[in-house]
Amino acid sequence: MGVDVETISPGDGQTYPKTGQTVVVHYTGTLTNGQKFDSSRDRGAPFKFIIGKGEVIKGWDQGVAQMCVGQRARLTCSPDFAYGSRGHPGIYPFLCRLIKDIKLKIVNLYL
Repeated sequence: MGVDVETISPGDGQTYPKTGQTVVVHYTGTLTNGQKFDSSRDRGAPFKFIIGKGEVIKGWDQGVAQMCVGQRARLTCSPDFAYGSRGHPGIYPFLCRLIKDIKLKIVNLYL
């Protein structure tokens, strides 16, 4: 399956991140049963990463690259685009699908 990107609310429709650019997002991660396991929103601090550098799971790298600034989307990541057969002990089981509610706030080459 990879990653499925479902728009919750549209963004500017113009500013899409490219490989090597830094993005800033707010997110909430849940399992398919709705159990929340992480949230930048709860911490009040957005998360920053570089597209295509492997700093995040493959589902984020590929899913956020399809989003534009201001867009909020639900990314559903298959296990091979999340944490695969290893899972993350104590947080989410192996071979599970992850759902991320992400809002792309900023795309910047120089962050």
